[in-house]
Amino acid sequence: MTEERLRSSLSHNSTYHVRGSKVQQLHAVADALNQTSDLDTLEGIDWDNFGFGLRPTDFMFVMKGDLEGNWQKGQLRPFGNLEVSPSAGVLNYGQGVFEGMKAYRTADDRILIFRPEENAMRMINGAERMSMPAPDVDTFVDAVKKTVLANKRWVPPTGKGSLYIRPLLIGTGPILGLAPAPEYTFLIYVSPVGTYFKGGLSPIDLKVETYFHRAAPGGTGGVKTISNYAPVLKTQLMAKGNGYSDVLYLDAIENKYVEEVSSCNIFMVKGKVISTPELAGTILPGITRKSIIQLARSRGYEVNERPVSVDELLAADEVFCTGTAVVVNPVGSITHGTNRVQYNNGAVGRVSQELYEALTTLQMGVSKDEFDWVVELV
Repeated sequence: MTEERLRSSLSHNSTYHVRGSKVQQLHAVADALNQTSDLDTLEGIDWDNFGFGLRPTDFMFVMKGDLEGNWQKGQLRPFGNLEVSPSAGVLNYGQGVFEGMKAYRTADDRILIFRPEENAMRMINGAERMSMPAPDVDTFVDAVKKTVLANKRWVPPTGKGSLYIRPLLIGTGPILGLAPAPEYTFLIYVSPVGTYFKGGLSPIDLKVETYFHRAAPGGTGGVKTISNYAPVLKTQLMAKGNGYSDVLYLDAIENKYVEEVSSCNIFMVKGKVISTPELAGTILPGITRKSIIQLARSRGYEVNERPVSVDELLAADEVFCTGTAVVVNPVGSITHGTNRVQYNNGAVGRVSQELYEALTTLQMGVSKDEFDWVVELV
C-alpha cells in the first residue's frame, strides 16, 4: 500500500474497521504520516522571528518503570499523545518532575548539548523528594542524545535559536488512595525555540509580589516538580496584564528576601561584586545559575551566594536573570509597591552582556570549553 493510500485509509474519519487497541495503533501511524508530511515546511520557518513556543517535532522518547525502579527498554516513537488512566498519580496527586535543556547547532553543523548530567542528577534529586524512581545518569543522558539526534533537523541554524529539550518523569500508574503511583513514565520531547522574552536580549520589567509566595521552607521549592509552576500562573498573568514581563517572589517568612522569578534565578551586581540568593531549599538550583557563578568567578568576579533583601536589590547597579529558557536576561526595572527602580537607563548592563556572551558562545561551540561542559552528539 502506498503512503498516500495508507494515510487515506487510516484517517480518523475513514471507515477502516479494526477492533480494540489495533485501531489506536493504526491511528498513531496515520498521525505520524500526517506529521512527517509537514516537514516540507521546515525551510519556510522564519528563524529570525521565531519565538518561544511549542512546535511539535518528529519523535519523542518513552520509557516505563515500576515503583522499585525497574525500567523497561526505552524507545523512540512518533510524537503524539499518551494514554493515561484517569486515576494516574500525576493527574490526581501531582506526582511529577521535569527538566529543561537545549541543543545548539554550530557554524560547522555539529549538534551540542550543555551539561546534561547536571539535569540528570537534578531529576534524580527531585524524584527522591516526590517518592518516585528515576533513570540513572547514563540512561537519562543517552535518552536525551537519542531524542535530539532523531529530531536534529529541527535544531535551528547557528545563532537563530535552539532545540528545547523537555524530559518528564510522571506517575502514570493508577492510584486512588494517597500513595506513590505503582508505575512511572519517563519521556522526552523537543521543540525548536527562539528567545523566551519578546525582544531577545533586551531588559525586562519585573514586579515584586508581596502577597503570594512561590515556596516555603520545608516544601518543594528546591526541586523541579510540576506542582511548583501552576501556582505562579495567576500572579504572572496579573503582572503581564499590567505591563510587566514577570514576577519576582520574596521569602514566605519575612516577606523581605528575594528568592526567584517565576521560572528563573536572579542576580544583582553592586560595584565589582555579584550576589545571588543562596540555595536554602526554597529556590531551584538552576544549572544556568551554577554555570554563571563558575563563569563569573573564572573571569575574576567575586560572587556571593547569600540572603539578598529586596532593598539591596533595588539599590543594585545591575540585575539579571538566568535559566535554561531565558539564558542570561538583563532586568531593566523592578517595581516594589509604588517604588519603581530602573537599571542602566533601561539598557543592557555591562556584566549581563559579558556573561551572556561568555555562556552562549560556549554553548554554541564558538569559544573554548575550559570546563568540559559541552557534549557533542554524533
